[in-house]
Amino acid sequence: MRRHLRGGWFSHAVLLVFTLGSLLPLLWTAIAASRDNQRLASTPPPFWFGGNLGHNLRIAWSDANMGKALFNTVFVAGTISIGTVAFATLAGFAFAKLRFRGRNLLLVLVIGTMMVPPQLSVVPLFMAMAKLEWANQLQAVILPMLVSAFGVFFMRQYLISALPTELIEAARMDGAHSLRVVWHVVFPAARPAMAVLGMLTFVMAWNEFFWPIIALTQDNPTVQVALTGLGRGYVPDQSVIMAGALLGTLPLLVAFAVFGKQIVGGIMQGAVKG
Repeated sequence: MRRHLRGGWFSHAVLLVFTLGSLLPLLWTAIAASRDNQRLASTPPPFWFGGNLGHNLRIAWSDANMGKALFNTVFVAGTISIGTVAFATLAGFAFAKLRFRGRNLLLVLVIGTMMVPPQLSVVPLFMAMAKLEWANQLQAVILPMLVSAFGVFFMRQYLISALPTELIEAARMDGAHSLRVVWHVVFPAARPAMAVLGMLTFVMAWNEFFWPIIALTQDNPTVQVALTGLGRGYVPDQSVIMAGALLGTLPLLVAFAVFGKQIVGGIMQGAVKG
C-alpha cells in the first residue's frame, strides 16, 4: 500500500513564506511598471498598482524594438537549448558508456573549461566572429553557446546510473548500429535529464547578457540587449525600464506555466532513477 506523506501547518507556513518571497521581485516589477518615474522616486515608494501599466508597456514595446527582440530571443534560446541537449547527450553517453583511449583525459579537459572565466575568451571570440562576418547576427550568439561543459558532465553523470550497459549490449546483439542504439536506447533513457537540461539551458540563454551585448546591436537585439536601450538618457525612466523587464519575463513565466508539470515530472523521474 502506498503511503502519502502529509505536511503539517509549519511546513505549509514555511512554503508560503518562501513562495511569497520568490514572487516579491516580480510583484514589485509589475507595481513599478504601473507607476510613473516621479512616484517611484518618492518616499515611501508605492506598494500597490497604479494606472500607467498599459502606457508604459506600449512605450517599452516601441522604444526597445521588443517585438523583434522577443522573436530573436525565442529563436536563439530555442536553438541553443536543442543543440546543447543533443550534443551533451551524445557526449555524455560517450563518456559514460563507451571505452576509448584518452576518455578520462578528455573528460578532465571538458570539466576544466568550466573553470575558465568567460571574459578571457571575449576578444578572440569577437575576432573570430568578425572574420566570419557574423557581427550583429544571431549565429554569433548561438554558435559559442551551442554546447556546454556543464551539460556534458550532467548527462554523463545521469547516464552512468540510468542507462544499464546490458541494455546497450542487448541492442547491439540484435544488430542495432550506433545511431539506432542512440535513438532507441539512449534518448528514451535520458529523456528526464534532457528535459531538465533543456529547461536550464533555455533560461540561461534567455537571460544571457554579457556576450550578446558585445556581439549584437539595437538593430538586431535579444531581449537583454533591447532592455539596455531603455536606460539611456539624462534621466532614465525607471517605470518604462520595469515595463520592459516585465515584457521580457512574461514569456518565461508562460513557458513554465505550460510545461511546468512535464519539467517537474522529469526532475522527479530523474531523481528516482538516479
